[in-house]
Amino acid sequence: MNKEIRIGSHIIAKDKPVYIIAEMSANHNMDYNRARQIVQAAAQSGADAIKLQTYTPDTITIDCDDDCFKTQSKIWEGMTLYDLYKKSYTPWEWHASLKEYANSLGLDFFSSPFDASAVEFLSQLDVPAYKIASFEVNDIPLINRVAKEMKPVIISTGIAYEEDIELALKTCHDANNDNVILLKCVSEYPTSYEEMNLSVISTMEKEFNCIIGLSDHSLGSEAAIASVALGARVIEKHLTLRRSDGGSDAVFSMEPEEFADMVKKVRNIEKALGSPLYKLTDKQISNRTGSRSLFVVKDIKEGELFTEENVKSIRPGTGMHTKYYSDIIGKRAGCNLKKGTPMNWEYVKRG
Repeated sequence: MNKEIRIGSHIIAKDKPVYIIAEMSANHNMDYNRARQIVQAAAQSGADAIKLQTYTPDTITIDCDDDCFKTQSKIWEGMTLYDLYKKSYTPWEWHASLKEYANSLGLDFFSSPFDASAVEFLSQLDVPAYKIASFEVNDIPLINRVAKEMKPVIISTGIAYEEDIELALKTCHDANNDNVILLKCVSEYPTSYEEMNLSVISTMEKEFNCIIGLSDHSLGSEAAIASVALGARVIEKHLTLRRSDGGSDAVFSMEPEEFADMVKKVRNIEKALGSPLYKLTDKQISNRTGSRSLFVVKDIKEGELFTEENVKSIRPGTGMHTKYYSDIIGKRAGCNLKKGTPMNWEYVKRG
């Protein structure tokens, strides 16, 4: 799979740097200046993009307190969906100025729309990509509407069966949009390490023939870093200023110093992974001189036999290859040789 997808000025591909997304979500705590500070923190921490969520309580659910409209997560226990989203949504009037600010800092800016009106709104802002959240993976009309924008579509798979993923991909392909990135995800907040199942990343890449990434709700950076070694080309992590400030997503979000440390480690892992081809680096090649080779280890007179006592495999590696040792032993020297002479076929008497 050699697919390339461009988002803004970034190319996402096997041989390109991992694309790192800072998810603001509800961490603005309904404070515009705090939202700007999170955008700034994302840029300073080394993120490639800042992502928002574009909805209102009325575009994502209804105001109803029946049990089925109560949240299931412990961190939002007792809240109705409507009250949670009323507390968490990002005011739409912030989007344009936040995008302008993000772009001025070198960040891509895009969002997760949750209905057609949000797609239309984001389209007018000319965002470079769209994100489909995990719980919208089965919203086929929404995916179809997003795909028709002909921008890259990033789909989280947190609650998706394989058939859900297949249908979402088919929906995009039917709209002639093949620029789809799938994010391995677990919709548990926070996600325990036992739930992560990062090993499926390579399976997803083969099965769905897509660029694969990780939307990570686990605590710390270990899962994100490990996913890069397993082939993830996109990392999405929630970012806040301080978890102690509270907010709907604070408990499973990174602080700027943690985010910056994760980015640094991801970049180091990229360097360490290198190429899948087995070949020596220039430094390794030059260091071969420190290996073993055949040397004269005692003075030898012309006509004298080469023996186990006067020819040995030792460091450094500037002499004859050790594989010729048994061919040398028992032959006669064609000239006088001093101790420390690297062996060479020209020193072996002919005939």
